[in-house]
Amino acid sequence: MFDVKEFDDKMSKSVSAFERDLESIRAGRANPRVLDKLTVDNYGVQTPISQVANISVPEARMLQIAPWDPSMVKAIEKSIASSDLGINPSNDGKVIRLTFPELTEDRRKDLSKEVKKRSEDAKIAIRNIRRDAVDAADKAQKASEITEDHLKKAKDDIQKLTDKKIEEIDKVADNKTKEIMTV
Repeated sequence: MFDVKEFDDKMSKSVSAFERDLESIRAGRANPRVLDKLTVDNYGVQTPISQVANISVPEARMLQIAPWDPSMVKAIEKSIASSDLGINPSNDGKVIRLTFPELTEDRRKDLSKEVKKRSEDAKIAIRNIRRDAVDAADKAQKASEITEDHLKKAKDDIQKLTDKKIEEIDKVADNKTKEIMTV
């Protein structure tokens, strides 16, 4: 028997992944999530910064990174400096501070374009899941597991689900764009 629920779960996971992906785009305010993709060499193993240090937000546009092992300060600083964050870290030997500058109008527009590009990628992922669902429904009908009427209803349900998830992606992208463009 064909079930749309399995594809609903996949689409929901794609939307969640898109939301997490957008958290790494900085919008003028300090957000510890911008460091999620950065790793540091921890005794020969690439480890996320959040697993070797305490990350806090003492001010609206500043992140403070306090490594549990003081010998990690240089490695963390090097990882941040070589990343695409565009922020120069400063340290006092024990704590690393990242000060986020105000975004320029051009940078805000670039970030908005990046959000749009990532939302298109997320929509493509949703449409690929829709294609897989329609293929699975067609196969179930050919194998005589479902009737022609069930096939038509399943395709309608799949399309409604796809439209709903794409609407969710648009809403998340619009919110992020508003956040970026707010001065």
